[in-house]
Amino acid sequence: MRRPLSVVFLLVASGFVPVFAQQFQYPFQNPDLPAEKRIDNMLSLMTIDEKIECLGVQTGVPRLGIPSYGGSEGIHGVVQRGNANRHLTRITTTQFPQPPGMGETWDPAMVRQAAAVEGYEARFITQTKKYDRQILMPWGPQADLARDPRWGRSEEVYGEDPFFNGTMVVSFIKGLQGDDPKYWQAAALLKHFLANSNENGRTGSTSNFDERLFWEYYSVPFRMGFLEGGAKAVMASYNAWNGTPMAINPILRSIVIDEWGVDVISSDGGAVTDLVTQHKRFATQQEAVVACLKAGINQFLDKYKDETKAALKDGSVTEAEIDALLRRKFRVTLRLGLLDPPDMVPYSSIKDSPEPWNTDKDRDVSKKMALESVVLLKNAHEFLPLQKESLKSIAVIGPLADVVHWDWYGGIPPYAVTPLEGIKAEAGPEITVSYAADNSSDAAVKVARAADVAVVVVGNDPTCGPNMAHAWQPDASTTPCAAPSDGREGRDRESITLEQEELVKQVYAANPKTVMILVSSFPYAINWSQANVPAILHMAHASQDEGTALAKVLFGGYNPGGHLVTTWPASLDQEPPMMNYNIRDGRTYMYFKGEPLYPFGYGLSYTTFRYTNIATSAPRLEKDGSITVSVDVTNTGSRAGDAVVQLYVKHLKSKVTRPREELEGFERVSLAAGETKTVEIPLKAAQLAYWDEENHHFKIEAEPVRLMIGESSADIKLGKTVPVS
Repeated sequence: MRRPLSVVFLLVASGFVPVFAQQFQYPFQNPDLPAEKRIDNMLSLMTIDEKIECLGVQTGVPRLGIPSYGGSEGIHGVVQRGNANRHLTRITTTQFPQPPGMGETWDPAMVRQAAAVEGYEARFITQTKKYDRQILMPWGPQADLARDPRWGRSEEVYGEDPFFNGTMVVSFIKGLQGDDPKYWQAAALLKHFLANSNENGRTGSTSNFDERLFWEYYSVPFRMGFLEGGAKAVMASYNAWNGTPMAINPILRSIVIDEWGVDVISSDGGAVTDLVTQHKRFATQQEAVVACLKAGINQFLDKYKDETKAALKDGSVTEAEIDALLRRKFRVTLRLGLLDPPDMVPYSSIKDSPEPWNTDKDRDVSKKMALESVVLLKNAHEFLPLQKESLKSIAVIGPLADVVHWDWYGGIPPYAVTPLEGIKAEAGPEITVSYAADNSSDAAVKVARAADVAVVVVGNDPTCGPNMAHAWQPDASTTPCAAPSDGREGRDRESITLEQEELVKQVYAANPKTVMILVSSFPYAINWSQANVPAILHMAHASQDEGTALAKVLFGGYNPGGHLVTTWPASLDQEPPMMNYNIRDGRTYMYFKGEPLYPFGYGLSYTTFRYTNIATSAPRLEKDGSITVSVDVTNTGSRAGDAVVQLYVKHLKSKVTRPREELEGFERVSLAAGETKTVEIPLKAAQLAYWDEENHHFKIEAEPVRLMIGESSADIKLGKTVPVS
């Protein structure tokens, strides 16, 4: 009912001007109207050409004053590298470690902080006139799973475990989108749905596995991201699932849209064309575009405009269908507050100055993330930390010693500290630091032999050289990497043997007091180094504070607490064939056969921890309930450190095949020397369900389950059996 005009006049006279009394050129500008009514009005005012335009990345309608939210890569920082053809200058932004490094923190709160930085910077760039770019939908997080160490894009995902990845995905989404109950700071777009973990042949390949693995493994991080994290956008992957390409797979509508409530479904770059040229499902681009529209795709990263116009003309697509697709996109526009008065939107003031990536606030988050991501793989006889007072010289050696590598989905940081720079700064003027990039003319051997300690920094190059932009082939693959053990988008790894381990051997022969630092996107079978080198550290690429973090760990300014997020095989002989997507055949810690080099969840510390008094909040777990698992953790060493408490579950009498153990909870906890804390980890009965393929729903069994507390999947400290009923 409309308010009487006299009431409006009284309210205005009293000094209060209600929103409904304000003048709007169009009804959709009125924030008092229901969202769907506002979208009705928007669609009624748009021309068909404007509607087709909004099926791309740019979602604005300039004629009506509707801003676009656009998009930007953003799995570990906003990416604005610049584009000369589009006259876009590069913009520096805070760059965190690659997602495996973020995962190796085992700290969801830290991931949330990093994503909050990214969301803030995306909003700042969008709303600052100096930049004026619409990038309020960062394309991240990456919710896929690292099922095979050969996968060239495993550098983009958090790890191999569905619950772990899902937890990190949820944290990233919440940080990116913000805490306001009505508006988003930025909008997350998850990549890539579904089961996209091979690069060779990816645009025409099929990932084959049963319905149970769909629900219990591959879709879990996505489902958690949508239902728990609140994300509303996703990108379909290039591959097929069981023969049906994901860009046209019926589950986009039946599950992703109808069950999980997703609004934006994007094709991947060139994926529509691949339906014709690679999957060979259609004879023409127009047929492929129509099929994608029918499947629910409403954001195209491919040629689609002329084809959509032709489809409208011949009746194979209707304007009503286009409206339904756009309705979902404009819900995101409203959630971002782009049509509401700025004083209603808490994020509207993020603009102008100061540039956030140059503030201590963002830099502090970057430094803390980098520190927490460092993993100590070996420390024989407490070789680390290095004692400054007993050192006069250090040799820093290796091809990765004086570089911070970018990756294909990384941006340009405001600064980047290399390991060599970080070590020099941390060592101080009293210690001589020498450097050799390699062993040409015996350079590495000479500096190693002359130094008290040698630090050799090795690993991979995430882009396989400087020319990745020119390495693409017609089928969306990239040319082979120079090193067989390297990989990237479009190219899987041929080996997990580290070629640069030969340099480590040469340095170690010259100076047995050698520390190996492996900066890598992937697991490596560094069997010789593990057997011989006194100390080994691991870190993922692309952190702007890489060198600072490594140096602080080396000299004991920070006690490493990172843990691995994938199983590191001792050999590829332990892995099933690359295209075998049935993880039950020996993939991940849940089904791995044999002894790995390093197990999932593995990581050492400069201190030690004791676990006692495992207990549950109730004697049994009801099928529709939850319990809390508690354990006392004591730092039994002489220095402060972080323990990563991992809760695994083993099904004791299940009627179906289950993993040997499954991660169902974890917490990173900081402890002073001698301190004890009680760690409480919630466990829902729903987490224990399996997918009943006959009846197509989750089922919780009445059975005993073993609750296990460990420092890794292979190092269980305590256990307790609890009935589920």
